Amino acid sequence: MKARDLRQYTVEELRTRVYELEEELFNLRFRHVTSELPNPLRIRAVRREIARIRTILREDQRGMRKIASKRVE
Repeated sequence: MKARDLRQYTVEELRTRVYELEEELFNLRFRHVTSELPNPLRIRAVRREIARIRTILREDQRGMRKIASKRVE
């Protein structure tokens, strides 16, 4: 997901998404070690998405972005 799209979410939604992605990353790493991972590039994609979300959360913390009051769909 692009950063532009992620900025539409509220802080709580972003934190929830980071938690879900961290769980997924843990499972992917475990499956990679046991040679059961069909697409190892998914690990990279998940790491980058976590970094994108954490960057947006940090921007919010520093007052560099406006908080979305509602998710726009």
